[in-house]
Amino acid sequence: MHRDRFASYSQLASVYREGRDYRITVLRRGSGVGVLAPHGGHIERGCSEVARAIAGDEFDLYLFEGLLPSHNFEQLHITSSRFDEPRAIGLLAECEQVLIVHGVADAGTRALIGGRDRRLACTLADALYVRGVPAWTSAHRYAGLSAANLCNRGRRGAGLQLELSDRLRGGPLQSAVVAAARRVLAQAGR
Repeated sequence: MHRDRFASYSQLASVYREGRDYRITVLRRGSGVGVLAPHGGHIERGCSEVARAIAGDEFDLYLFEGLLPSHNFEQLHITSSRFDEPRAIGLLAECEQVLIVHGVADAGTRALIGGRDRRLACTLADALYVRGVPAWTSAHRYAGLSAANLCNRGRRGAGLQLELSDRLRGGPLQSAVVAAARRVLAQAGR
């Protein structure tokens, strides 16, 4: 099991430099819907691209992207319940709906959905299923139920955590994941 090198963003920032070792992107569009990838770039492959596609031009977007030549996961990963980068927290304070995109090391084609918004988790699972993407909302280790979890730090205190297997990030089913998530978030934001 992986153990994070840092327990907070300030610890990470005391060792690594923004713009050289990692990049932060924040796009505020006033949508009230935030799509975040706190393990983007080379930390968890493909998460930035999936988050950007889900956000499109409508939803707010936050990316924390590893830029190191190697070992980004081992050096820059901060678990979601301790991820406290100020711009991410500031964006979440403006969002009613939150979706956090993660990657899970799994050779299959499945999505694991966590977070405190259980109704929306089931809606997303159904939307994925009809597009040919198996999704689990329980019986997996990424429940994301802690109030400290990044996905639950928006205005409502309940959001979604979407863990995508390797094949769902960059593979032929990525467009199905993006379409399902965009539809569910758009409907929830109304």
